[in-house]
This record gives sequence, structure tokens and C-alpha cells, in this order.
Amino acid sequence: MSPLGKLLVIGFGPGDMEHITKRALDALAESEVIIGYNTYVDLIRPLLNGQEIVRTGMTEEVSRAQEAVRQAEMGKKVAVISSGDAGVYGMAGLVYEVLMQKGWRREDGVEVEVVPGISAIQSCASLLGAPVMHDACTISLSDHLTPWETIVKRVEAAASADFVIALYNPRSGRRTRQIVETQSILLRYRDPQTPVGLVKSAYRERQQVIVTTLEDMLNHDIGMLTTVIIGNSSTTVYDGLIVTPRGYQRKYTLDATEQVLKPHQRLRTEAEPWSLGAQEDRALDTPQGGGALTASPEPSASSAAVATQARPQAMATVQAAPAKPTGAAPASLAAEALSRLAVGGKLPGEANARWSGQAPTAQSAVGTATVATTGKTPGGLGKPALFEVGVSPGVGNKKFTARQMALLAEVAGDDGELEYTPDHQIVLRVPCADPEELVGRLRDERFIVMPIGDVFKVKACDFCNMEKDDAVPVAEHLQVVLGGLQAPKETSIALNGCGMACYGAVLEDIGIVYRKGGYDLFLGGKKFGRNAHAAQPVAEGIPGDQITDIVENIIAEYKEKGHPNERFHKFFKRVGIVAGFRHEDAPATVEVNAVCGD
Repeated sequence: MSPLGKLLVIGFGPGDMEHITKRALDALAESEVIIGYNTYVDLIRPLLNGQEIVRTGMTEEVSRAQEAVRQAEMGKKVAVISSGDAGVYGMAGLVYEVLMQKGWRREDGVEVEVVPGISAIQSCASLLGAPVMHDACTISLSDHLTPWETIVKRVEAAASADFVIALYNPRSGRRTRQIVETQSILLRYRDPQTPVGLVKSAYRERQQVIVTTLEDMLNHDIGMLTTVIIGNSSTTVYDGLIVTPRGYQRKYTLDATEQVLKPHQRLRTEAEPWSLGAQEDRALDTPQGGGALTASPEPSASSAAVATQARPQAMATVQAAPAKPTGAAPASLAAEALSRLAVGGKLPGEANARWSGQAPTAQSAVGTATVATTGKTPGGLGKPALFEVGVSPGVGNKKFTARQMALLAEVAGDDGELEYTPDHQIVLRVPCADPEELVGRLRDERFIVMPIGDVFKVKACDFCNMEKDDAVPVAEHLQVVLGGLQAPKETSIALNGCGMACYGAVLEDIGIVYRKGGYDLFLGGKKFGRNAHAAQPVAEGIPGDQITDIVENIIAEYKEKGHPNERFHKFFKRVGIVAGFRHEDAPATVEVNAVCGD
């Protein structure tokens, strides 16, 4: 503490003892002098224990601040009290202003601590229900210090922008016209039936709570101790409570236990057609000469789903949806979002642009879970939609047959492309009017066909050219059960068939190493970035008849509790325990002195 003393500017909340913070209680207890408005001193008197009290009336705020600074400069601990929060129409700003006039500096002047409290907008809102769940502002109608013209501009701006508005100091014995003028302004922008809450003396003995409407609000008693909360265009009254929706109904079905949008889909631009990013996308899709291209896609009785051979339901598809112009109705925008998300959103920009004749843009989505689409692309000038899929000859098999290579070359043709990836698969991108037929041809040649994007990928070593194949059944089981399932973020499940782990399973999100007749399990690897690290060893020697169930339980927990776009290693660290395995901040180094084949 400065040898000059200390100023504690304390907000003590609504006024009852249950809603004052512990820090405020401690600050009052450690203060030698209490300075405040008469009513506020009376409210906290039960908390005082013999301190010197300086109390003044209305309009004496400046003298209180000056006296507090003077006593602090004499070396005392001084508490300056405000109801609510001292930084919201309270004493905090005035104390700093007085200090600034004196040339005060933090490094060598009196120490200042502002202790926060519950402001009226918060305490009153809690008594009304949940009226301040969306963007809100506070406006004081007192024109003793602020020109009325300025207040009018602020009320008009807040009203036109559809803010929830909390009015402080709405009326006094002398100021009676301000609340009337404010209501008149608000009625030019809002429905007369807009819900309004009037709360007087929140959490004090004479508390009064009234739920009314904008047109009827002046028929009730409003005074200096009243806070007026005015809802926005979506605010509603239910069972006597005022509730302002946050907007969840745009994405979620609130009475459904299973949501249409999965967790990893909910933050994508396609799910938020009202967002700035979506508006920019639509603008980029609009030709310079006129409106947006809206060529209708050709309908399809059923669209092909891309997944593993045993789980074709892993990804659902629908026809491509045309772009909606800015300003479309919310219902149509929501319908567009669901349609686009069901097909995994946009395809990688450059490949799609080469086919559709559009220039690639920075807004092109890369790495989204991509599935088959049918018909024509909205901007594709009548050409089939681009289809993207991953193919491999097997979980452990790394060898393509000549027939498989020939088929890939035939399917890609001149307009498609083949991309080799380190995930032991080839990504095929090709314009395709009938994805279901194409997937059938690929599977007929014994390809594993996988969606691209935020899915679970199962990969394995080659089991020493299939000579050490004890763990092959586990790899194939995991591929059938988990491969291609949607994930919060792209997740690799890797299995190595011996203790050498030469394919690096211990670096993946979930690593499994077969060694000495059992399976060692590793969780939370991070392969890339400057803080890349191996996965944490969590178990050794798991029996073969248990390992698949354990991995499936881990995946189920990640799918249920993982945040959208949250990588597995971050999820593991955040939750601490997954399927009974505890995360460690500093994983112990593991030495595996095993001969290949143990």
C-alpha cells in the first residue's frame, strides 16, 4: 500500500446483506473512514465497527470525493461507498476525476482500488425473469449533468437499434417530463405492447416489481428508486416473467432431445446465414451485373451417403441449395443453413472453382466434412456438383491393384483430381451427377470409401507387409464401427501392429500399439505446431477382447462432451478424465525396449 494511504471505492450492490461481495465486506472492515450519501450509509451501518463516518446529502458528490482524497493523502484507508456498482453512475469516476485535477499518478500517488458490485440492471433483471439476455444498454435520464439533447440522441439510437434498455434515474420530484418524452421516442420505434419491467428498491424492504407494457408504463409509480427495463422486439412475457430470447431458436429445436445440427456443425458459416461471414459469401456469389445466381438444383429421390462400408449412414446428403440474397426471411435462411450443413457445406475452393468456372476466394471453406451432392451447382453454369471422397485399398493394406489405379484414373478423367495424403488414402475430387453410382463402383473394386473433414479416421501400419497380422482384426473392427463417423474435429485413431510403432501411432489423437500380446493405449497426441507432442500413455497390456470397447467408449464421450472444432488433445486436457483415463499435464516418458514382433 502507498504510504499516503488508500482509497477503496466500493459498490455494495442492491442494499441487502446477501448480495454484497466478500471483497466489499473485507474492504469496509479494513477501512478507517467511511464516506457516503446518507441513505447508503444507513444501508451498510450494520457492517461497520466503529469507523469514522462522513455522510452528506444529494448534490454533495464532489465534496465527498474531495474529502476522501484529502484523508487518503493523510495516510488513511478511506472507503467511498456507492449502491450498485461504483463504476456505473457511481463514485468511481468522480474520485478519479478529482485525483486527475491534482496531478495524481498511480506509481507515486495514493493507492486506488475499485471494488465492483451488482448494478441495478442486473439485480432488477433477476427479479423480472431474464430480460437482458441480449444486447442491452443503460441510459440515465438525469439531465442535471448531461444535456437533454444528448440523452434524446442516445434514447433514439438505442430504440432504433433494438437494444434492451435500462433507464436509470427515470424521474424525481422536479424531473417529471423526461420519462414522458422518453416513452414518446420509444413508441416511434417499438410496439406499444413491448414488455416493460419496473423495479423499485430491488432486494430492499420496500421492493416493488411490476410487469407492464411500453404504452401503459406511465400509469404506474416511477421514481428515483425505480429502474425501468424495456424489452426489444423479441422480448416476451411468460407466466408473469419477462424473457428476451438470446437467439437459440434460430439453430436449435428447444423441445427436442436430439438436435438437427450436430455440435461440430453449429459454428460454421453455413449454419449462420444471418452472419457477416454469410453475407460476404453471398456477396461473392453475386455477379457484378445483377442478382445472385439461383439456378435450381435437379431433385434427386435419394443422394449417396459417403461412409465406411459397414456404416453408410455416417454422413447424410441432400441436394445442393441455391444461395439466398441478403435480407431473406429468417425462416428461409434457416432452411438454407440446414440444407447446406446436411451436405457438409462448401467444397474446397480451388477445386470447386476450377470446375464451376468461378475464381477461388478467401471465403472458400476447406476441410469441412464433404459428402455427395446431386444436380447442378448454383454457380456452376449447368455442370454437375463437385464430389470429394477419400479412398484406400484397406486399413493396413497399402497396395493398390492395377484395376484400382485404372478405375481412379478413369473416374478422375481430365476434370477431376487425385491427391495423395499422409492419412494412407487418396482424395478423389471429381464432378459427378450420380455419386451413389460412383461410390458403388469404388466399393466394387474393394476400396474403403470415406468422407472428408471432421470425421474419425482409422489408420494403421502395414503390419510388416501383413506378416505380423495379430492386430489386423482390431484395426478392421475399429474401421467398420468408427471410421467415417462425424467428430467434433477431425480425429485420427491409429494402430501399430508391433512395439516398434514405426508408423507413429503414439503421435496421433488416439494411438494403439500391439505389444507382447496386449494393447498399449495413448491419448491426446499433437502432431503439428511448435508445441507438438506425443500422446500420453494411459494403459498397457489391454486384452484384445477389451480394447475395441474401450476405444468406442472414448469416442462416445468425445462426441457427447467435445466442443465444436475442439481437437481431441484439448478436449482430453479440458475434461481431465476420459473413459476413466486421467490427463497429465506433463506425460511421463515411456521407454519401449521391445524387439519387433514381441
